[in-house]
Order: sequence, then structure tokens, then C-alpha cells
Amino acid sequence: MDAMGFREAIFIAAAFAAAVSSVLMVTGKNPIHSALWMIVTFFSMAVIYLLLHAEFIAVAQVMVYAGAIMMLILFVIMLVHMEKGEEVDPGKKNRFRKTRVAGILITAVLFAEMTFGSLLYRTTGQTGVYPADMVQRIGNVKTIGSLLYGQYLFPFEIASILLLVGIVGAVIIAKGDR
Repeated sequence: MDAMGFREAIFIAAAFAAAVSSVLMVTGKNPIHSALWMIVTFFSMAVIYLLLHAEFIAVAQVMVYAGAIMMLILFVIMLVHMEKGEEVDPGKKNRFRKTRVAGILITAVLFAEMTFGSLLYRTTGQTGVYPADMVQRIGNVKTIGSLLYGQYLFPFEIASILLLVGIVGAVIIAKGDR
């Protein structure tokens, strides 16, 4: 098997794993199992990013999403104490039915948008400030770093302050009246 065939086989396997694990994540009844399937989806996406020569995004995918965000999600799941076997009052059952209909409707609209977007997509061929050959010569990480800590430093710092406020708020809420 040549190198291109091997890359295609890895891509197909990673794409299949991402699709299956994302469906299992959404349809799972146990939130812990859903969180674990989300981690599998993140790792599969990281493999696809590596195949596309986006090493920085692959590493960020694993570190930020599979690491930090999943730990936050698992922390929230453990903090909430989901009780099993609670009785549902009739008014709540009717609300769940309305929520399910709204979810199905939103899913159908998003699926239609993705279908039309993929059918009508075409490349414009415009080059940006960093064309592909320049990025390949400099490297992905250096290009992203120079943009992130140069041109986009202020929005990056604002995002970090917002995340810090969210973390402090989560700690205060979790602490409660102790």
C-alpha cells in the first residue's frame, strides 16, 4: 500500500470513528458515557487534523477540548447529582414532548443547511496575507503564534479574561453556602 492509500485509509477510519462516536454521544442515556464518546470524537478529529497538516489545531484539539473542557463537563455532571428514577409530573412530560419536537425541527434545519452548503460550496481562489507556500515554509505554529500574539492580541486577552470570569463564577457556584 502506498503512502497516499495509507493516508486515505487512516482518514476513512478516523472519519468513521468520529461519526459513530458523535452519534453515540448524542444518543447516550448516561451522561458519563456521552462524555467519554465525546472524547473519542475529539481524538478522531485530531487525527483528521494531523492528516491535513494542521498540527497546531490537532494538539489544541486534544489539549483544550479533550483535556480541559471534558474535565469541566465531567465536573459539572458530578456536581449536579443526576437522580435516577424520579417521577415525572404530567406538566413536565408535556414540556419534554415540546422540547423533543423543537430539537427534531432544529436538527432538520441544520442538516438542510449543511447539505445545501456542501452542494453549493466553491473555492474562490483568493490568497490571504499568509499564502499556503509561506505557511508551509514558516510552519503552522509560528504563523498562528505570530497572528495570535501580534495582530489578534487584544481579542485573545479579552477571551482569556472571559474564561477566567467563568471559572471564578463556577467555583463560587460550586462552593455554595459553606
